[in-house]
Amino acid sequence: MSTPTGDGRHWFEDLADHLGEAYLRYSFTKGTEQEVDFLWSALELSPGSRVLDVGCGPGRHALELARRGAEVVGVDVSERFVRVGTDLASAGGLGDRVRFVRADARRLPAAGTPLDRSSFDAAISLCQGAFGLGGPVTTDDPQHLGADAAVLSGVVQLLRDGGRVAVSAFSAYFQVRWLEATDQFDAAGGVNHEQTEVRDPAGRAVPAELWTTCYTPRELRLLAERVGLEVDAVHSVAPGDYSARAPGLDDQEFLLLARRPA
Repeated sequence: MSTPTGDGRHWFEDLADHLGEAYLRYSFTKGTEQEVDFLWSALELSPGSRVLDVGCGPGRHALELARRGAEVVGVDVSERFVRVGTDLASAGGLGDRVRFVRADARRLPAAGTPLDRSSFDAAISLCQGAFGLGGPVTTDDPQHLGADAAVLSGVVQLLRDGGRVAVSAFSAYFQVRWLEATDQFDAAGGVNHEQTEVRDPAGRAVPAELWTTCYTPRELRLLAERVGLEVDAVHSVAPGDYSARAPGLDDQEFLLLARRPA
């Protein structure tokens, strides 16, 4: 499962098809409110702010932002996750403030979607939902920088002048320090290949392969600046524990805060 098949589907789509709403049972999804607390302030959001959630998964951040009054569009490559997010929005009475659309984050803006250029006050891409999603090493993009640069480039086009962005990426330092016996870390490309299993809503487990592109703070800054973003900060964070900590070795992720130039 989750191995590319050559049929044009992203490897993540098979994984999401199996997980569905069971994705929201995993422990790393339980800190959503705290994460949005921090982002609400860091991105200078207020009720009515237009926010783009790139690689939104089933929509946990998008839904929480909508609960606080933001107008949100969530984008994900998985049709299954888009349906789950839409159903949760309807059930929570948020259908008028959040919309989920299927699109490839590497190819934004996407035709036929409510993604107007220069129209969003802020954008987020968290928990390797799009940025840092990785994949098998390829000869044309062995470090996956092209894919991640494409995600950021699309975000830049969709932000208004001065619009802010928050992007999380797995820490290369943490990954190497706590490398699992079943992990294979490509030191040249910074991609970790993990063998694991995932469970569907009924609890049925299947084997799965995951690829995560890992970063250092310096690499995040360089890539953001390459696509025209102005970097405000890079913080060390962990799921459910977002704060303005200086980059270190002990947290799973780094959080890039940047903006489109005014």
